[in-house]
Amino acid sequence: MITPKTLKLSLNSLRDFAKKKLPDETLIELDERDECPVEIVRHMCDPNKLGIQLLFIPEEFGGMGGGAFDVYCICEEMAHIDLGIATAVLATFLGSDPITVGATPEQKKLWLSRIADEGLLFAYGATEPEAGSDLGSLRTTADRVLKDDRIVGYKINGNKQWISNGGIADVYTVLANTPAGPSWFVVEKDAKGFSHDAPEDKHGIRLSNTAALAFSDVYVDADRLLGGVEGQGLLQAQAVFGYTRLMVAAFGLGAGWAALDRAIPYSTKRIQAGGPLSEKQGYTHKLIVPHAVRLEAARSYIEETAERIDAGNEGSLNTEGAIAKYMATEAGNAAAEASIQALGGYGYTHEYMVEKISRDVRITIIYEGTSEIMEMTISRDRWQLHLKTRGQYYHDDARKFEALHAQHPEVGADTAALALHALAAVMEKARVGRLTRYQHILLRLGELIAYAECAGSLSYRAASMADGKLTEKASRRFDPVALAAMSRVFAREAALKVAQEGVRLVVGAGGVTDAGLTAFETSLGLPAIHRAQAGLISDMDSIADALYNRAAKQMQKVA
Repeated sequence: MITPKTLKLSLNSLRDFAKKKLPDETLIELDERDECPVEIVRHMCDPNKLGIQLLFIPEEFGGMGGGAFDVYCICEEMAHIDLGIATAVLATFLGSDPITVGATPEQKKLWLSRIADEGLLFAYGATEPEAGSDLGSLRTTADRVLKDDRIVGYKINGNKQWISNGGIADVYTVLANTPAGPSWFVVEKDAKGFSHDAPEDKHGIRLSNTAALAFSDVYVDADRLLGGVEGQGLLQAQAVFGYTRLMVAAFGLGAGWAALDRAIPYSTKRIQAGGPLSEKQGYTHKLIVPHAVRLEAARSYIEETAERIDAGNEGSLNTEGAIAKYMATEAGNAAAEASIQALGGYGYTHEYMVEKISRDVRITIIYEGTSEIMEMTISRDRWQLHLKTRGQYYHDDARKFEALHAQHPEVGADTAALALHALAAVMEKARVGRLTRYQHILLRLGELIAYAECAGSLSYRAASMADGKLTEKASRRFDPVALAAMSRVFAREAALKVAQEGVRLVVGAGGVTDAGLTAFETSLGLPAIHRAQAGLISDMDSIADALYNRAAKQMQKVA
């Protein structure tokens, strides 16, 4: 495991490299040319230079043995620099995952050592033109090649689409159907019968190479079947969803903050109606503060999930990875959109980075599973927990935060508890009325679940920070007072969202009669949720002060 000191050095090296090689002007020029800077990507993955890829390679194969928390930190920083280049580097992370989780010891030694020693670029060949993100609908095939009744190899036929690094990778991990089911294969770039198209003309991440792949009787030896056993491909893919979705969550987080970090200083210099925009609530409390709060709520869930993955005893945490990705990428998109608005006409031009960031971050709610797939994943899993516990799962969770409130009344844990109690009531009413037969209801429950769980996570993080118990690697952008205010603001939003949207969905689906509506609203705790909104504007004021570092500036003036 990487030490906090080593992680800090790696992040500093990455920032220094970007400052020298990737200033905004260069990134904008590359974007306009729709050019992936391959040499820069290879420099970043060169073990004798930046060596970013060493982070995720186990020490036994020449890497640094970084965990999920380390990868999250690096991914956030890369996305803060440029999401296209970050995607190119992520593709090697992602492309090697089937090897990490499913390969034989000999295969791991061969390929992971080569990534560490040679800086090989990988691509992850799963998505297909017709199947999209549905890995169970694959059409690419891998037919056995026999010699003396022994399998000596496979011939791969089919097509892949939207493949990051598709046109620049050295090696590809490819998912294909064998007679025993989907399986992962390793294919090198010069394999006979393999080809790739020209790069896609994309809306964003234009610094990332994205290309379609074609396989026409591409022969690979039997030892290129990862794990040596057919039919394990979907299990191997699912085993890393929690981890890989956490990386994309970090991308949404980093890109969202990259946009806000340009809007915030702009507003200190832009004068309107006799004063800077940064001093106007109409600006800060709409375009800056809410987005900073949602990004930090997502961060809390990312960090919590990363710590659980690194602990190694929590399973794949697919649902937690889905919540982290959903919240962080949606928050990142919203923050980038708000930043364009924050810069006005300037934000709408190619000359300013927020326009590019907004186009780039849009992909994060699409790749590695769309937001809608995340909502379905979240809802289906938590719905089963609701049923298994006879409706008590979120009530039990809420009581934990009521206990936290007794210890830390300043972090909004009581309001997070209200959100969780309301969520339990909505889900129970959906059960009684059999409302999940409506797909729309099921997906919207996924959103409410994500908000409520993040409210609890952020209140717990704020309490841990106040107690000095945050892991040394955790972000400390905000002090305990500011983080507590953020937690209170987000808990209010989550509770109100769950209760009001819950009423709308249940009533809209015919799950409650007029006679039962008052009782349902009472079960949601609506009066208490409304009372919890007290103090909202004051908290938003204090968050704005933290974002603009006003206390420190005031002290400097006094001094």
